[in-house]
Amino acid sequence: MSYFDKQDALFCVLKNKEGQYSLWPKNKKVPGGWTKESMIGNKEECLNFINETWLDLRPLTLVHQMEANA
Repeated sequence: MSYFDKQDALFCVLKNKEGQYSLWPKNKKVPGGWTKESMIGNKEECLNFINETWLDLRPLTLVHQMEANA
């Protein structure tokens, strides 16, 4: 059973410079290029936070390029 399948596991939400979000085990070191958001909770709570927050799935560089070309 992986950490992501454990019912009592705690997670945090990470965000990278492209504005992309990820679910991450709370007790693991944050990988380079990612920062912790304020959300910490169980898997469902964190995924709900991501779904409510990350509405535009395009990377920020693409968003900026599309805005510049408009």
